[in-house]
Amino acid sequence: MAGYLSETDFVMVEEGFSTRDLLEELTLGASQATTGDVAAFFVADLGAVVRRHFCFLKCLPRVRPFYTVKCNSSPGVLKVLAELGLGFSCANKAEMELVQRIGIPAGKIIYANPCKQIAQIKYAAKHGVRLLSFDNELELAKVVKSHPSAKMVLHIAAEDSPSRLSFKFGASLKSCRHLLENAKRSHMEVVGVSFHVGTGCPDLQAYTQSIADARLVFEMGSELGHRMHILDLGGGFPGLEGAKVRFEEICSVINSALDLYFPEGCGVDILAELGRYYVTSAFTLAVSIIAKKEVLLDQPGREEESGSTPKTIVYHLGEGVYGIFNSVLFDNTCPTPILQKFFKTHSGVSSSL
Repeated sequence: MAGYLSETDFVMVEEGFSTRDLLEELTLGASQATTGDVAAFFVADLGAVVRRHFCFLKCLPRVRPFYTVKCNSSPGVLKVLAELGLGFSCANKAEMELVQRIGIPAGKIIYANPCKQIAQIKYAAKHGVRLLSFDNELELAKVVKSHPSAKMVLHIAAEDSPSRLSFKFGASLKSCRHLLENAKRSHMEVVGVSFHVGTGCPDLQAYTQSIADARLVFEMGSELGHRMHILDLGGGFPGLEGAKVRFEEICSVINSALDLYFPEGCGVDILAELGRYYVTSAFTLAVSIIAKKEVLLDQPGREEESGSTPKTIVYHLGEGVYGIFNSVLFDNTCPTPILQKFFKTHSGVSSSL
């Protein structure tokens, strides 16, 4: 143990005691509370985070994982992953501060935001965070001026990916030589290449093509005198079973492409930035139903068949898509509800269904 975790960061439960059991205890206690509103809360199974890590090591043995802090910055999650030896991918000053506060050394942090504020670049320089990404001339110029000792990773577009990130971020292959030449003229060292195929990318070929493109950029950089030794595979790996493309399938394609373009012993440090992969299956949300109503279903012909208008029940929750459920808007997710229902027994004791 590296000493990141303490006993106050988690609760040990008996063997066989599940997340569902814990939720029943907590929601029962909340339902019996007589003061104040009952706020929504998460229950995290940190053991699930650990199991996901060992699955990752088995499936991608050559890849060093970095956790994407913006995905879930809960202290318990960060400390567990720190104990497991992960690096951390940070998007801003607040995230760098957070991971350094729990003792993460600057050498295990990548400032991976392709659009950085000058003040936050200066913060990274002051606190020893040297690995930064860029994908255009203006971003490079900001780092040259504010953090001249930085080591840069050129973020390229995953041109075969259907993800909108491919259009929003990433340098095209045609622009890479110019950017590398510009960095050389500015005495800024480019040490590697990164890409991101996008969350839930269904096209496995996008991984192969992006790794092949990275190989070309490595060769460009080496020709210009850059010491290229980092390949960052980005993220987007599925966090739940039942995804359109299984994690194991993605890993098989990545491993084959790495063997072809970056074979073992080539001296390249291979990274990946994972967020939802680690935490999606570990977290369960408990939220209150605050109202419900019957509504008529607009289904022509049903009334004539049954003699009555079909109805359904609409439930209103204490949280919405502009809060905890923002993934419904941004990631097209569809959360699966599980009802925790309590009733009074003959003895007057509350039980759950």
